[in-house]
Amino acid sequence: MTLIDTHTHLDAFARRGELPAVLSRAQAAGLAAMIAVGTAPDDWALYRDLAREHAGVIHYTVGLHPCSLEAGWEQALASMEAFFSDDAPRPVALGEMGLDRFHLPKDAAEAARIFGWQRAAFAAGLEVAKRVGAPVVVHSRGAFHECVELIDASGIDWGRVVFHCFSEGAGEMNELVRRGGFGSFTGIITYPKADTVRAAARAQGLARLMVETDAPYLAPVPHRGKPNEPAFVRHTAEFCAQLFGAGYEELAAVTTANAKRFFGI
Repeated sequence: MTLIDTHTHLDAFARRGELPAVLSRAQAAGLAAMIAVGTAPDDWALYRDLAREHAGVIHYTVGLHPCSLEAGWEQALASMEAFFSDDAPRPVALGEMGLDRFHLPKDAAEAARIFGWQRAAFAAGLEVAKRVGAPVVVHSRGAFHECVELIDASGIDWGRVVFHCFSEGAGEMNELVRRGGFGSFTGIITYPKADTVRAAARAQGLARLMVETDAPYLAPVPHRGKPNEPAFVRHTAEFCAQLFGAGYEELAAVTTANAKRFFGI
């Protein structure tokens, strides 16, 4: 049974010449496909080229990560939309984008200025997603309710919204489920002290589950503390199968079907 890593970053692997080995290990681990998630203009064209070279295995998104925003972000956002009108392969989603309070500067005035950029860029990105008809991959750290408010205000279809690397609790997950949105889970769910994240996964239920690595970050047990890679999503999937009292094949089938349906792949 195959898996899909719904959120990974392949740019560093590609630039170091490590991608062939990474893809080989992913195939050996049972991965059918992966979503390479864009964070800034310097990785969008790279991911488009990789998606063309590895058709059906690598899919990609374009997005402006809230921690990648700089003055003039509006120009970058404007160039993003062109990827949806170019020749195939087109992005399968817009993101990751959202809000991040965790990495803001300590200076209050500077933090307020940058968070203002984040809010404006997220709102503008949601409008792009509506125009091009793309699903949205949300980055939310320390700003869950503000992200929800902006998505509500945008009028976007919540059924096409996923909060990646979900690290909130069951209460927040219930807010997503009530609206029709999704949360996807990284290796964090395997960490011994991540009871809150496991409670959120249970609140969403197996039927709506998606799994991801967020490689090269957040490697699951037994690789915690080491560089992560798409092959390691297998460990997260195996852990989730135990968490839900399901067989591995059932877990893989459900998460793969959810990923295919959400990203249209």
